[in-house]
Amino acid sequence: MSDKLYISYNQIHQLIDYAVKLYKLGDDYNPDLLIAIGGGGFIPARILRSFLKAKHGRNIPIQAIGLSLYEELLPGQSPNGVPEAPGTQVTKTQWLNFGGSDSLVSLLGRKILIVDEVDDSRKTLVYAVAELKKDILEQEIKAGLEPGSSNTEIGIFVVYNKDKPKVEQLDDDTMKRYYPTATTPDRWLFFPWDCTTDISVHTELAKKSFSSL
Repeated sequence: MSDKLYISYNQIHQLIDYAVKLYKLGDDYNPDLLIAIGGGGFIPARILRSFLKAKHGRNIPIQAIGLSLYEELLPGQSPNGVPEAPGTQVTKTQWLNFGGSDSLVSLLGRKILIVDEVDDSRKTLVYAVAELKKDILEQEIKAGLEPGSSNTEIGIFVVYNKDKPKVEQLDDDTMKRYYPTATTPDRWLFFPWDCTTDISVHTELAKKSFSSL
């Protein structure tokens, strides 16, 4: 059995559709800001926004942040299908835009949904939540509010949650709004946006990957 699980665009689209209905997103939890963790969270966030728009007829803004827990391989060392080596520390490469005409004016009072492709060790998600809470606290203080009084909520939406012990844990309040679309074995997930060969072959391999589970 191969250690690699191929993932197709169709599978991701169908899982997000399923999750929106299962968790009643847009109803029980109605986010007004999506934060996509790059690069794996970008496409899932865009698909998710379409399903949420279908419910309420409005586009939810998407902000992008860059967080890396993986050591990038040097040019020539990362051919198609070769995974990056896992690191030990999260690196912030891009954060929310709070300046300029297209800036996010405030996080206060928002229902925020962080979107990523996979929950592996959970270190990246814990880091993202912690950094967002720092920004929220700073904005509350500037607004003359008591810490925690802005009723800002943070949720997590991941396409795949790996069935494995997590290195770090999310706080209980955030876990109330934790939405995985599916759980997979602790194996290497090969996403369609990582494919640099024939995507139709990749799609067929994805069908076989999950039929063997």
